[in-house]
Amino acid sequence: MTTTGINNGKVLVLMNFIPTRLEGLYVVEPEVHGDSRGFFMESYSQATFAEHGIDTPFVQDNHSLSAQSGVIRGLHYQLNPHAQTKLVRVITGAIYDVAVDIRPNSSTFGQWVGVILSEANKRQLLIPRGFAHGFCTIVPNTQVLYKVDAFYSPEQDRGILWSDPALNIDWPTVNPILSGKDQEHPLLVNAELNF
Repeated sequence: MTTTGINNGKVLVLMNFIPTRLEGLYVVEPEVHGDSRGFFMESYSQATFAEHGIDTPFVQDNHSLSAQSGVIRGLHYQLNPHAQTKLVRVITGAIYDVAVDIRPNSSTFGQWVGVILSEANKRQLLIPRGFAHGFCTIVPNTQVLYKVDAFYSPEQDRGILWSDPALNIDWPTVNPILSGKDQEHPLLVNAELNF
């Protein structure tokens, strides 16, 4: 799905929405306009997203810095009624971004998609509610910025173990750097889900 606009009689591609094999999960490619000064891009437009049936009222931006490569953050999610849709992008560096379908009634429950997001490719990942999310940094000093459509709720904050053998996620590191919290999440089979 591609959104276009018209400027001085020229058709401009504003954003490309690439569906993945998991329903509701999209790779979003903004149109990047570059010249000798640098570049300009529209990273988010409520109208453009609405044209694709994505009418998500984002309420908060989160920004993380990982100083080393091999940092894994995740797999995180929030329970209803504070579940979150996320729009994830990389400002500097690169990540392997992973979304896991944790909707028990979904035909793709327990399946995941991994996508490289980087400052070079400027791709974004739109992750709907009912997915666990995590990423692994590929290069040092990686900054990730993501929008969410629900505020952080400590009472609803949950996670799944990054190395769950049932998921068998192909992370790009064998010696991840993890927070204490991310080392102790349960396996998917024991996770609390209400989607």
